[in-house]
Amino acid sequence: MTAMNIVCFPVNDMPNEVLKETLRGGLEKLREAGAVLVGGHSVDDKEFKYGLAVTGLIHPDKILTNNGAQVGDKLILTKPVGTGIIATAIKGKLASRKALETMVAVASTLNDKASQIMLAYKTHACTDITGFGLGGHLLEMARASHVEIAIHAEKIPIMPEAKEYALMGLIPAGSHATKHFCEHMVETKPGVEMVLIDLIFDPQTSGGLVICIAPDQAEDCLKELQEKEIQSAAIIGEVVGPHQKGKLKIVSGSN
Repeated sequence: MTAMNIVCFPVNDMPNEVLKETLRGGLEKLREAGAVLVGGHSVDDKEFKYGLAVTGLIHPDKILTNNGAQVGDKLILTKPVGTGIIATAIKGKLASRKALETMVAVASTLNDKASQIMLAYKTHACTDITGFGLGGHLLEMARASHVEIAIHAEKIPIMPEAKEYALMGLIPAGSHATKHFCEHMVETKPGVEMVLIDLIFDPQTSGGLVICIAPDQAEDCLKELQEKEIQSAAIIGEVVGPHQKGKLKIVSGSN
């Protein structure tokens, strides 16, 4: 419903045009989301930062969390992964213009359309993919729901060129940290490419949703997502069984 800006900006080191364009872009997305900007706060800071504090309303009976996954559910991912790796390539001045533009387009796409579509189906749980990567957030879902989740590495949508940069070693430090933290709760089956593991744990900026949906409705939901311009959406796995502590299993097409 409402939002407030927070911006930290190095006024002596960056041109004001950068600040103006950032605030303009944020306002555009607020309007797209149907929210109103009601103020904000700015700070002279050596490191450029921008964000929004937002408020909204939801009926208590309509809240979807990451703890409702049920055995047999299919998992739909609505955006490709790879923003962290491409951002690392950009910092190293190795990313192509196309990769940069794709990353910006994906990160600046709101999740509102996907979230509205999923509510028309038997969706049992949902989470957004951000700093812990796809692997980290799926493990959170598995632990919260006390289930074992299996994902098929080759079915995960990946941004163009992200795999190429990952093979060059352009992996964010956060990816290694999350992978190490989760490793005792993650089983990787033989045949999975190691570079796909790096992509699965790649930290995302404004990543997509993972929708946990009844198996008899997954294909219909996927079709509607793709028909409504969410072309990268894909079924990437399923909830394969109960697990008291929660577990994530990464398999290849041959497993």
